Amino acid sequence: MSHVLIIAEHDGSQLNASTAKTVNCAAGIDGATISIAVLGSGIDSVATQAAAIAGVSKVITVDRSENAQPLTANFAPQIAEIAAAYDCIFGPSTTFGKDLMPAVAALLDTEQVSDIMEVTGPRSFKRPVYAGNAILNVDVADGAKIVATVRTASYKAAADGGSASVEAASLSAVLPDHSRYIELQSEAGERPDLQTAKLVISGGRGVGSKENFDIVYKLADKLGAGVGASRAAVDAGYVSNDMQVGQTGKIIAPDLYMAFGISGAIQHLTGIKDAGTIVAINKDPEAAIFEIADIGLVGDLFEIIPELEQKL
Repeated sequence: MSHVLIIAEHDGSQLNASTAKTVNCAAGIDGATISIAVLGSGIDSVATQAAAIAGVSKVITVDRSENAQPLTANFAPQIAEIAAAYDCIFGPSTTFGKDLMPAVAALLDTEQVSDIMEVTGPRSFKRPVYAGNAILNVDVADGAKIVATVRTASYKAAADGGSASVEAASLSAVLPDHSRYIELQSEAGERPDLQTAKLVISGGRGVGSKENFDIVYKLADKLGAGVGASRAAVDAGYVSNDMQVGQTGKIIAPDLYMAFGISGAIQHLTGIKDAGTIVAINKDPEAAIFEIADIGLVGDLFEIIPELEQKL
């Protein structure tokens, strides 16, 4: 039987959907018992949300002022101490998990498995390589702890309905003093977060300018959608880089993805291949994105978006 510890991602009050998706991945290990570690300050409500995820047997809380912000330098040694009783330590393959889990693996003196997209055995996994063009089978040697990030775009969130116990941990880990939290700078507004949004509208180089991107924002606001962009649009200065979707940006899996003026470079397609339905609008009928789109429309986005808005 495998004992799996999942590191919760949250903002201090709300559990991120990536946690329930990571639980779903862990549930693919036959006979696994799943625990969630919630580190933070004043995290009772987050722990309650974690305990309600189906399939979770225990929630471990580490509530201390030093954990008010998710600093890897502080989180990693505490997680490494908790991990002594577990075979597998999973985190989401988000900005949070990609920063944290390598440090946990280093402290546990083991290699990390990145971007699990499928569990094929107690110690066997599949992960994408070469921008998703090939799938790698990874086997972890017996006796080694498994530290991994989970490709959340490959999993639906585990359902609610659980009733896990909640236990407070008392740890002896000494926290370093070489790192401290200063501030968070974010471009985020009222729109849904890209990595959790069920509907995402993206613009590419074809939008033409930073000013022209307003037409994408207006349509997104009308639909209550998150807004993304291709790397070409980011490099051209149309939008900030936290909106970039793709291999070197955010990997997302919305129910509906609408791409305006995006040609479909392989790096971008890697970031959207798990979307439920992909709609592409481009004036170039030979654009690569049409090869993977469920619905394609050849036309000028500056004519099509106003028509869509009118019908909406």
